[in-house]
Amino acid sequence: MPVSETILPVLIGADMNCYTLARAFHEAYGVRSYAFGRWAMGDTMYSRLVRFTAVPDIDSADTLLRTVTDFAAAHADKTLVVMGCTDDYASLLMDVQDKLPANCIAPYITPELRDKLVSKADFYALCDKYGIPYPKTFCAEGPMDAAALSPEALGFAYPVIVKPSSSILYWKHPFDGMKKVYTAATPEEASAILAQIYGAGYPDIVILQDRIPGDDSFMHVLTAYCDKNNSVKMMCLGHVGLEEHTPKALGNHAAIITEYNEPLMTKLKAFLEDVGYTGFANFDIKYDSRDCSYRVFEINLRQGRSNYYVTGAGLNIARYVVEDRVLGSDLGPCVMNEKETFWHSVPRAVVYKYVKDPAFVEKARRLVREGRETTSFGCGYDLRWNPRRFAYYLVHMQRYFKKFKTYYK
Repeated sequence: MPVSETILPVLIGADMNCYTLARAFHEAYGVRSYAFGRWAMGDTMYSRLVRFTAVPDIDSADTLLRTVTDFAAAHADKTLVVMGCTDDYASLLMDVQDKLPANCIAPYITPELRDKLVSKADFYALCDKYGIPYPKTFCAEGPMDAAALSPEALGFAYPVIVKPSSSILYWKHPFDGMKKVYTAATPEEASAILAQIYGAGYPDIVILQDRIPGDDSFMHVLTAYCDKNNSVKMMCLGHVGLEEHTPKALGNHAAIITEYNEPLMTKLKAFLEDVGYTGFANFDIKYDSRDCSYRVFEINLRQGRSNYYVTGAGLNIARYVVEDRVLGSDLGPCVMNEKETFWHSVPRAVVYKYVKDPAFVEKARRLVREGRETTSFGCGYDLRWNPRRFAYYLVHMQRYFKKFKTYYK
């Protein structure tokens, strides 16, 4: 029986991550995915690739488990591949994966390993153990006076980066002016940011970090897939040229060119295998020109929002999960991508205008001429003769011109 008749992708989320994961399943197997999330989002609206259902409290473990269990019972003849498309949803699936029905597969690590990796503070302790460079870091455990946040106390100079150690907990305590990441120019600003975050009820550590010099084009991203035996089978490194700059999307990748860096990939491969990782891992990395090192910011315990840069490079992420977990195939030796492709989620003209690295822009233009360009939403199958989806696509792309004009500094 064809794989397309035996599997059913069940995605928890509704954003670009969800859409491009559904696109990967469709391109690999011709199947339509089913998605569940708290509310509908334009990224998956009017799509032929994914059918979305709103479940307002699906961010609770009981509701998530009940939703998937009921859906699995209604499709008992299928193998459900259940995947989360945000940090929160992926974490919940790690909690309930052992309680899912027998016809469900959730490719995730244990909650015990998650708890060691999801906290940036704990992750950096592991980086020390494995010799993985990361930015100089100071951990705050509550509000602090400016005097206690001097450069001497931190161990590095201002301006500094301020961000929560646990993004999952952080987004559960919203407040006006909330940002994904903050920059503090002075100890007084850092103190005010801590007061805001902790004043909203956030209960965990807040990280203050040395701000590594360089614009968006110094950023890199690495996606890896580890099979059920904790062996890394795929790695795809991307050189980021541009990120989004709206307050709540700050740092989301907008343009990537894939590249090869064997020493970096080998180091992170050894780390993943040694800790017993399984499923997708996604590393945020920045090149530090001061000592020519690649410094890891964090590990995301799921496929990244920009995951189509991997599928677009010829490494379809859905196929890795299905062949490993559904078909039980041996994926063979680890593939470290060497193919060069240009991916973007914003209009090409935005990339050309706002990327500050001329070499990146020149390479992107060359890859476009050579036909080695991919986009998240430019799916012909989904756009052709689908006027509502096509209209959303045009409006969504057009909005990026205003967003970058407003927020990009």
